[in-house]
Amino acid sequence: MAAAIGLRFDYSAAGLRTLARTSRVGNYVRRLLTLATIYEGGTRSEAARVGGVGLQTVRDWVLRFNAAGPDGLVDGIAPGGIALLDDAQRRALAAIVASGPIPAAHGVVRWRLLDLAQWVWDEFRVSISKQTLSRELRAMGYRKLSARPRHHAQDADAMPTFKKNFPAAVAAIQARLPGGTPIELWWQDEARVGQKNGITRRWARRGTRPSAPKDQRTTSAYIYGAICPAQGKGAGLVLPRCNSKGMMLHLAEISAAVAPGAHAVLLLDQAGWHISAALVVPVNITLLPLPAKCPELNPVENVWQFMRDNWLSNRIFKSYEDILDHCCFAWNRLIEQPWRIMSIGLRKWAHG
Repeated sequence: MAAAIGLRFDYSAAGLRTLARTSRVGNYVRRLLTLATIYEGGTRSEAARVGGVGLQTVRDWVLRFNAAGPDGLVDGIAPGGIALLDDAQRRALAAIVASGPIPAAHGVVRWRLLDLAQWVWDEFRVSISKQTLSRELRAMGYRKLSARPRHHAQDADAMPTFKKNFPAAVAAIQARLPGGTPIELWWQDEARVGQKNGITRRWARRGTRPSAPKDQRTTSAYIYGAICPAQGKGAGLVLPRCNSKGMMLHLAEISAAVAPGAHAVLLLDQAGWHISAALVVPVNITLLPLPAKCPELNPVENVWQFMRDNWLSNRIFKSYEDILDHCCFAWNRLIEQPWRIMSIGLRKWAHG
């Protein structure tokens, strides 16, 4: 029978046991203790019992240890198969995903994995499955996400310019106020809630299509909502329609919610009732219109989405009074959660 392979002389049983005590990797600890048994004079059979393996495995561990020391006992990462796409092809794939398909050229208005696999074949003559392509896209940081609506006539430079000039606009408003007046940043918007209600996504067993009630009647009301994310507070009204009279009532509600001695800069869109000459604005509020067709700048839009998804959708409203009750309940529940207003409403470009 061949003689057992000896261990290298620059390590000892005590040293390996010390390494084992400092590691949290079970397989690594088991291998260290197995070789420590050999250093202490134990037989290879005894060492195999300590490691819970066979003699051939102990021999393999000894060879790895002799070649690379304790690092040779660490589990490596399997190399896996050869990648179907190289770096240049991945960059081209990322570019085509980011730019989106051209309907006239590609025949689709959104990319599916099947379409991208066909594009890879047409472009590089590489046959790739949907599963492999999905892993490639995920490794590059891509996910299938819901697109955010964008107004078709939106000026591409409007939002960056507004954000850049925002500190100066607030500073100009503050310069017109008495020295030391605190500034509160508020955002305002309206949301229509009616019997023709929305249906949200829901958990269901794969392969089924869940149902939800959907009314076709058209009675509705409007929630006038404003939030001050930095303070976690808000002010709201539920009214039958959107007009200047309703806006003045809401401005009075916001004015009462502003801290004593503070001044509110109220950011809002350019709806007609927001910028009407007939509007009477309280003295502790200054209106700052947002750029046209840029609702993405208004965090109240996200408040409406949260309220609909969690409290208002998937319902049948029996009457106008029922709509009022649910709208008031949803808004009051939001106001009771100042951390929620902060989480949804704070914007780095506005609050720093």
